[in-house]
Amino acid sequence: MDREMILILDFGGQYNQLIARRVRELNVYCEVHPYNMPIEKIKEMNPKGIIFTGGPSTVTDDDAPKCDKELFELGIPVLGICYGAQLMNYLLGGKVAKAPVREYGHTDVEVNSDTTLFRHVSEKTVCWMSHTIYIAEAAPGFEVTAKTSVCPVAAAQNEEKKLYCVQFHPEVSHTVEGNKMLENFLKRACKCSCDWKMDSFVETSIREIREKVGNGKVLCALSGGVDSSVAAVLLSKAVGKQLTCVFVDHGLLRKNEGDEVEAVFGPEGNYDLNFIRVNAQQRFYDKLAGVEEPERKRKIIGEEFIRVFEEEAKKIGAVDFLVQGTIYPDVIESGLGKSAVIKSHHNVGGLPDCVDFKEIIEPLRLLFKDEVRKAGLELGIPEHLVFRQPFPGPGLAIRIIGEVTAEKVKLVQDADHIFRQEMARAGFDRSANQYFAALTNMRSVGCMGDERTYDYACVLRAVTTTDFMTAEFAELPWSLIGRVSSRIVNEVKGINRVMYDCTGKPPATIEYE
Repeated sequence: MDREMILILDFGGQYNQLIARRVRELNVYCEVHPYNMPIEKIKEMNPKGIIFTGGPSTVTDDDAPKCDKELFELGIPVLGICYGAQLMNYLLGGKVAKAPVREYGHTDVEVNSDTTLFRHVSEKTVCWMSHTIYIAEAAPGFEVTAKTSVCPVAAAQNEEKKLYCVQFHPEVSHTVEGNKMLENFLKRACKCSCDWKMDSFVETSIREIREKVGNGKVLCALSGGVDSSVAAVLLSKAVGKQLTCVFVDHGLLRKNEGDEVEAVFGPEGNYDLNFIRVNAQQRFYDKLAGVEEPERKRKIIGEEFIRVFEEEAKKIGAVDFLVQGTIYPDVIESGLGKSAVIKSHHNVGGLPDCVDFKEIIEPLRLLFKDEVRKAGLELGIPEHLVFRQPFPGPGLAIRIIGEVTAEKVKLVQDADHIFRQEMARAGFDRSANQYFAALTNMRSVGCMGDERTYDYACVLRAVTTTDFMTAEFAELPWSLIGRVSSRIVNEVKGINRVMYDCTGKPPATIEYE
């Protein structure tokens, strides 16, 4: 199927996949590839446009990532963002220098609204800046199209060669008219018709999976969460009975979740899947005994998952492919490429060096959570499954600070179950995008029934977000928080104190470890 495509070249910035998200929201298909993608490969892909992302490097350093200058002679429109803007100007003869005043955060920008990128954009608009290096002088042939009080070249263009650059980040929501700027690039510079939709992703993915797998056997890591469920149904539509879904109950799931997953995907469920449940609770508890460091816990759980799958694969015969429900926030936070490592995810950072499979398939690897949900609806998965609360692969192990034990798991399961019940009763289960209870390693003195207690403190966490890359804490009513707190302290023996987390992301992450 022929389709318009925007190529995004990744220079290592933390906002990189947000660019892809915005492009897709404007109904144009896009792919993210490394900055050093060969020119011949780019020509083969024949993109309608190219976007350079931001990045943490200083463009004048010898080891800074750089593209081939020939790219600017292909006649393909190019948009450089932040580091990408500096790189474009640096390679084409402009001057890049350390800014006299660092710009970070909301910044007033004056734009020329008669230019390609800024058509119908306010002449004075608010953009999100994040730089210490700036373009001191635009490259020959470029016209300056925007400036700030301290940045002489906040944006520039070479209309003849279809080259555009912006020092700020139009992809983040803090840039008030950023979507309009990106839409101008897609429609006015790249001449995109903007008619790609999620059903195109589903259709294309099914076809590509079918071609890749051929007659091979596929083993899917099914947790019952949104991501793995969508991945499983996508694979089942592509290869049918060649797929075996293995559900590992590692003893770190939410209350009653193991039985709920089996009820949905097992023999009595609605899906035509080969379903195997592996009860490995004690095996994981033994591996985690005495381990407190978060990264070690993640690595242990990730490796143990793979080992369980290898064992199951041997029981069912030769298996060619392993499927995982990895999504992009997992990838970017694990620090692949030049991005900084925030935390590893068991799907991407916890894989052992030797995996006994031909290849790993991650069909959702370039999607954000809301895009995964859209794909799920397109696949016909019921809404109550599609909008299920996000749950991390390592499970409650990263919602228990410190060592993981069966006793602690029971405490956090019961507290979390109460929180989810009360959120649903109060009608906040869909307005908060993620919410859960976590168990701290802090114990404190309490008084219950005229007796002294010395028990654990529990933390409630609820956030609102669209892409899970940034988030705000949910402003829940104190009456609701008080009701949850009262029930937990009264009903969960071993917890005598409840707190509510009022931290956004950043500076915190959504999960605790």
